[in-house]
Amino acid sequence: MEKSPLAPAAFPVLPAIDGVSLHVARARYKEWDRCDLTYVCLTEGTSVAGVFTRNICCSTEVEIGRENVKLGKARALVVNAGNSNAFTGYRGREAVELIQNQVAAHLGCATTDIFVSSTGVIGVPLPLDKARDGVNAILSSAPCGWEDAALTIGTTDTFPKGATTSAMIGDKKVLLSGIIKGSGMIAPDMATMLGYIFTDAAIEPALLQDMLSAASAKSYNCITVDGDTSTSDTVLAFATGKAGNAPLSTMDSPGADAFQAALTDICTQLAHLVVRDGEGAQKFIEVEVTGAVSDESARRIGLSIANSPLVKTAIAGEDANWGRVVMAVGKAGEPADRDKLAIRFADKWVAQAGLAADSYDEAPVAEHLKGTDISIGVDIGLGNGRATVWTCDLTHGYISINADYRS
Repeated sequence: MEKSPLAPAAFPVLPAIDGVSLHVARARYKEWDRCDLTYVCLTEGTSVAGVFTRNICCSTEVEIGRENVKLGKARALVVNAGNSNAFTGYRGREAVELIQNQVAAHLGCATTDIFVSSTGVIGVPLPLDKARDGVNAILSSAPCGWEDAALTIGTTDTFPKGATTSAMIGDKKVLLSGIIKGSGMIAPDMATMLGYIFTDAAIEPALLQDMLSAASAKSYNCITVDGDTSTSDTVLAFATGKAGNAPLSTMDSPGADAFQAALTDICTQLAHLVVRDGEGAQKFIEVEVTGAVSDESARRIGLSIANSPLVKTAIAGEDANWGRVVMAVGKAGEPADRDKLAIRFADKWVAQAGLAADSYDEAPVAEHLKGTDISIGVDIGLGNGRATVWTCDLTHGYISINADYRS
């Protein structure tokens, strides 16, 4: 598959995280010549937090993950690519439990410490023989690097996605490294999106959960490719505690604010990479909404714009059709006043006070739309609420990829 034109020039250098060992192997869930099974071994005492899809038809992996994350402990992560194992009934659960039992026996830990994710085609049970053989192979495999792990969790992704950042907790520098997959079926409600963040910070599970939920609200919940929320969406954060910092237990703990900022930063980096690999995408679009009655109202308006096929196709065609933005604001179901509305592309206001701006000149706007990074701004004029969301354009490439997905 051709690499997205919005992809970074290269995979970033991600530092190793003490207490994390990465492995990949071939379970051959699909007829492809690549690794499709990822195993991450985690040191004892690792804390875990997670956010999951709200799709009612979710996978067994999501159901089990939701329950196990409440216990706050993790020893391993297993990710299957090529088969989502969703909508597969008891046979799907049997496969997940088989994987958990194998890995738990190998590590000598509880099955609840093993987290499993699957991504790919919906409705096909994960084959037990391939699952068993794949796990046997990966448990004896040599460690690999971040890029190999990022490549292995992908499905329709055109490039591996990874990010890193750091924070100071007291006099200790803590590291965060993360990988993510996602390209289509992206509209998180917490995209098909799986993301994993690893840190050597010492942090209590309850606080890590609060922090991840807060970071997700500003990152994963603010992106969309096609408006569809997957059955398998999962983001997990693992903290090994190996950095030696004084453990964070509440937001009042010294360094908690710095870690929250770092976690939000890495989540935002990863979320942007998903949009930049949107199926068929040629343009990365940022939608900034200000002046709404609340931040949540601004987010809903932003997502209404970002999910509009008419807005997305206009951007794909490099057409400064701001009337489509007006339409998307009006259909959002949020408070808005036509006669107070203002719209801009980049820094050029095209409409103000419900009318075309007196100073509007389409030439610089048209030039902006020829680029790959597009900025749309909307001021509602009613309050102080604001939000930023990110999406991509809608091209024929999206149709081609999804029409041929199962073949």
